[in-house]
This record gives sequence, C-alpha cells and structure tokens, in this order.
Amino acid sequence: MKAICVFCGANFNGDPVLKSAIEELAEIMVNRDIMLVYGGGKVGVMGLIADAILSRGGKAIGVIPQFLMDKEVGHTGLTELRIVENMHQRKQLMNDLSDGIIMLPGGFGTLEEFFEVLTWLQLGLHNHPVGVLNVNGFYDLLLQQMDLMVEQKFLKPANRELVITSADAIELVNLMENCNVAPDEVWFRDRDLT
Repeated sequence: MKAICVFCGANFNGDPVLKSAIEELAEIMVNRDIMLVYGGGKVGVMGLIADAILSRGGKAIGVIPQFLMDKEVGHTGLTELRIVENMHQRKQLMNDLSDGIIMLPGGFGTLEEFFEVLTWLQLGLHNHPVGVLNVNGFYDLLLQQMDLMVEQKFLKPANRELVITSADAIELVNLMENCNVAPDEVWFRDRDLT
C-alpha cells in the first residue's frame, strides 16, 4: 500500500491510549513509506494523526470541502490540501487517492464515511482493504452489531469478513497489506439479479 485513508473524529477525548495508538499508526505508516490521506482538519484526532505523520517526515494529503475551510478548521501545514465542493466529493477523492482505509475513533461523520466506502467495497466499486483500529474496545459494540446482522441474515458472513479489525496498529496494517479482496465476487455471490 502506498496510501491509507484514515477516517477519524474532529474531536479528541484526551485518552492517552488513543494518543499512543495514533502515534504507533503514524510510525508504521512513515516507516513503510505509506502516505496519509484524510479529511484535512487540524482539530481532534484528524489533527493528531496528520501532525504525527508530518513530524516523522511522512506525507499527508488532506481533502476538505470549502465550507469547512471557511470555518478555519483546515490544516495548512500538510504536504497537500485539496479543497472540494462537498462532503461526497471529499469521500470519493479520499477513496480514489488511497490503497486502503482505516477507521479510528470518531463520531457520526466517521461512521458515515466508513460505512459508505464499506458498501462500495461490498458492491465491487473498489478493492481497497477496509480496517478498524479498535482502540480500547471503542468499536466493540459496533462490531457486535455487524455480527448480529449476520446472525439475523441481513449480512452475509463473507461481507462481514470484509471488515479487518485489530486493536494493534502494526497488526492491522499487516493484515491489510496481506489481504486479497475480491468484492465483485462477494456481494453478487448466490444472488439472482434477474
């Protein structure tokens, strides 16, 4: 992977375990010459991951809509900052610039971004591995909900397996680099589309 898109929060709760996980993710990305692609903010977890990458000599590309630049939340010290018109263009460009996607803790926006690109993967619109860095069990309940979707037959087990999960940044990146995603076979398998 040459670039990983990180979805994460514009807030930070001060958790030292999360801060350490961000630093560890930045370290492995820079050591492997993996560029950061993210939402372009200077605040919250977004700002922390960008600064951690840049302070280690890595590259960070931000993608931000104009209305957020107008609110002065854009990070102006990045390798590159691309300004788009709206949130959908932001997500599409972030995905297009990346070879993989990782979700860190965040709020509604983080979940929305994650589930849209995960849906795109399920539909075969891209083949990037999608990972969850489950710091301190932050996403335990969300992952349990995905398991319930399988149990209740709203989600195929093969599609649930598209979500790569670890509490450890190094393990997560290793799993993503070694995964072979074939989404066009996953969603359409056993389906009569006529």
